[in-house]
Formats: sequence, structure tokens, C-alpha cells
Amino acid sequence: MRRPRRPPARPSVPGVGALACILVLAGCTGADPGAARTPTVATDQPTDRSTSQPSAGAGTGPTPSAVTAIPTVAVTGVSDVVTGLDAPWGVAFLADGRALVTLRDAARVVVIDAPAPGAAATFLTGPGADALAGTTTVRGEGGLLGIAVAPESGPRAGDVYLYRTTADGNEVVRATLDAAPGSAPVLGELEPVLTGIPSSGNHNGGRLAFGPDGFLYVTTGDAGRPERSQDPTSLGGKILRLTVDGAPAPGNPTPGSPVWSLGHRNVQGLGWAPDGRMFASEFGQSTLDELNEILPGANYGWPEVEGTGGADAAARGFTDPLATWATSDASPSGLAVTAEGVYLAGLRGARLWRVPLTQDGVGEPQALLAGELGRLRAVEPAPDGGLWVVTNNTDGRGDPRPGDDRIVHVTVERADQAADVSGGTGAR
Repeated sequence: MRRPRRPPARPSVPGVGALACILVLAGCTGADPGAARTPTVATDQPTDRSTSQPSAGAGTGPTPSAVTAIPTVAVTGVSDVVTGLDAPWGVAFLADGRALVTLRDAARVVVIDAPAPGAAATFLTGPGADALAGTTTVRGEGGLLGIAVAPESGPRAGDVYLYRTTADGNEVVRATLDAAPGSAPVLGELEPVLTGIPSSGNHNGGRLAFGPDGFLYVTTGDAGRPERSQDPTSLGGKILRLTVDGAPAPGNPTPGSPVWSLGHRNVQGLGWAPDGRMFASEFGQSTLDELNEILPGANYGWPEVEGTGGADAAARGFTDPLATWATSDASPSGLAVTAEGVYLAGLRGARLWRVPLTQDGVGEPQALLAGELGRLRAVEPAPDGGLWVVTNNTDGRGDPRPGDDRIVHVTVERADQAADVSGGTGAR
């Protein structure tokens, strides 16, 4: 039975320059909700990625380009994009720059007319929006979770894909979006894409992303039963790779199977570097959270291994993470990849982690915005080159502040080129 929902508050968008502040946070310093232990970077990182490039699909493949090696960055700008959101979870940008944001507990989608100054934030309407609100089951960490928009260059261009919980389990659905310029977007009827994903009160996965190959990638959790992660016939504890219609994508490691990688506990972040490397963030149980480079067919060890397993795990066919954190310092949900780094939104850690990219792996993690915004659910590359960071303080586990939850626009620069701004950490 779905629990009664309170009517979601109407989101608001600040005017130009409202609540803007400037701060510099280099290294792992600044206001910290708890003393952070040093994260660990794997000494042996993948060097042969010949199998990491998926076969070409509906879209274009990755454009070979060198990553930009920048050891540290500084946050040089923070400003609110929208405030007053109720447990926001996923963000997807439309081709015209507007954004769609899912609200987990309200099972509704907010449309943000960004990045225009003073833009409006309204609820998506239409039969699909009504069906989401009326038939999504909200339980624990379940509800309306991930969202992705099909690329303009491929089939089903502009369609909206959503990951949600129902009485029968987690599923991926899609709908057309009438998003003519100057008019309020309308979501069409929901169509099932993939059903039968295990669900529970926690470990639901839920992130959706279209890869550079045009295929749809779906993260799932073990839904509280760790044995699912090692079962190749279960959809739980996996990263899946699908066509736009929900079929196993051609070129998957096992023909006819949607499984791209397995041995995951609860992946909630996905992204690709310009050179085609695929990354995922994963919640650990009680010891270590992970950043993984995802290779097709690779097994990341859960529940046999949490964090780095070393030679013994490798002998058993498990792949070690690139970087790990104590669960109190990270609990990473969403992830964004730029030309210079992987950014991870920390829930329990209440900070934005950046892991710098190098030509052959990653460098030392760097903490940003520590304690500034509370729990962080997601981070997305913005159309203007900045980052959108989504807070998560209203879902019952955080400490809401006035205006929460919010989406914040963050700009970063090389630490050695950023303006020298003194005066603390820029606390709000």
C-alpha cells in the first residue's frame, strides 16, 4: 500500500544573483561535518581498456580525446538554481536547455526553464505525469528515481525514460514529451521498457543514463538480498545495457542478456569520460564506498568483496575499485564526469568528492563543499559548463535548512588559476 503523500510544495527559482556566494575550497579542507579519513586510490589501475568500448549503437561513439590532468580545483561560484524541492533525486536536460527533475516521494517531475535568469519551475503535466503520481509506490528508498532523455541523434529522440518503484517491483518506463518551445511540456502515456527489477525498502539502484553508444544504461541494487548480485539471471545488483525498447543491447557480454556488469551492491551514479571510460559510484555496506571503472562483463565482487580485494579477489575474477572511502565520508549517489574529473555527490559524507582523471587512471580524491549544503543526492554537468548539485535534506534522513531541498549551480577552476578569495569557506 502506498503511504499517503503530502502535496508537494511549489518549487521556486531565485532571481539573478540571488543567494550567490564566492568561495574557494581546495584540497580536503573547509567546514567538515566529521573528520574525514583519507580516501584510498588503487595502485593497480586498468591499463587495457580494449573491451571497455561498447559496440556502436543508435548514437555516436565516444570521441577520442585526451583528458585534462588537473590535480586540484577550487570552487569559484555557488548559486541557487531552484529551491523548495521535495526529496529531489534525478536530473535530465532537454535539448533546449530546460531540465527535468524527479521528486522521489511525491512521484512528480519538475520542469525548470534553465538556465534563463528568473526562469520558472513548474510541475510536469499530462497523462504520464498523472500515472506516475497515482501508481508509483513510495517505500523507504523507493519511489520515482532516475530520469534520462533519449538523444536527439537516435531512435525515440526526446522521449523521457524514468526508473520507479511499483507494487510489483522496480521498472523502467518511457513516455513521449511534447516540449514545444514556449509551451509547458506535457508527458504522454507511460509505456513499460523493463519490468521485474527487484525492489525493497533500500538498495534500489535507480540511475538511468544514455551512453555515448546511444544505448540505455540502468543501475540496479541487490534490494536487500546480496546473493542476487552474483546471480547472472537476476536483474538485481547489476548495471544493465538496453536498447531504447528495453531489449538486451547488441554487443552485451552475454548475448540475449541485459547484464553489462555484475557484483554490485547499490550503484546510483554513472558517467563517461571524453575518452570513453565509464565510471560508476557504489554504496558499500559498512566499510568502504567505491568508485569503479566499468568494463563489460566485469564482476565487482559484492557480496564476496567490499572495497579492494587485492590479489585474492583478482584470482577469483573480481575487479577492484579505482578509489574507496569510508562509508561515513561518502555514501555516493549521483556522479558526473567532466574532461578533468569525476564528481560524486555524498549523502552521509555531505560533500562533493572530486577524483581527478589522468591519462591512465585517476588521482587523489579531493573534497569540495564539505558541510556547506548538507546531504548531496546528485551532480550533473550543466549546459554552460558548470555543475548542478542536488541536495537531499528533506527525505527524512537529513537536517533541512531554509529553502531545502535545492539545486545549486557550482563552478570550479584549476586551483592554481582560481581567484584568491579569503574569508572562510563561504558557508550559507
